[in-house]
Amino acid sequence: MAIIREGNKSVLLIVDVQVGVMRESWDADRIVKNISRAVERARAARVPVIWVQHSSKELVEDSLAWQWVPELTPATDEARVHKNFESSFEQTALESALATHCATHIVLAGAQTSWCIRATAYGALERGYDLTLIKDAHTTGNIDLGNGASIEAENIIREFNIAMTWVSYPGRMNGIASASEVDFDIPGQHLLA
Repeated sequence: MAIIREGNKSVLLIVDVQVGVMRESWDADRIVKNISRAVERARAARVPVIWVQHSSKELVEDSLAWQWVPELTPATDEARVHKNFESSFEQTALESALATHCATHIVLAGAQTSWCIRATAYGALERGYDLTLIKDAHTTGNIDLGNGASIEAENIIREFNIAMTWVSYPGRMNGIASASEVDFDIPGQHLLA
């Protein structure tokens, strides 16, 4: 059974908005602009921003592909978490960074919806955090199913927005909001417009 976290302290969690990830992602320019908008709004509201950066065979640490996209730059006082698995929680310092800010509510944005955003969202809910997914600030690439079949990125994103609207966990709130409408003080928003 998950711990239900008491309080209402939010953080904005930005996952894997790296050069090598975003070059293969659907509508990357618009998504990066929306993530940037969310970061600006969080900073203005004095909501901590935590940045998660993935390393792998394709995203070798310190390589160009591993770097943050040029439009997004973590501030010097913002936590950076390095990961090697899809979930931002597995074998990382994320929970320590969240504890530093007494976080109970994670506002989530980044890439890739089909893997790291999905794993991180469910990981947050399973660990007792409230969650708001920024519905227009996450992206992914198409998934090739073979034999000419694929799942289009736009449909993956749409499906996950629906999932985060309707999935429920006891004692936790989750939902979605747009980058321009997200309220860092309200966990689990359901702004479907």
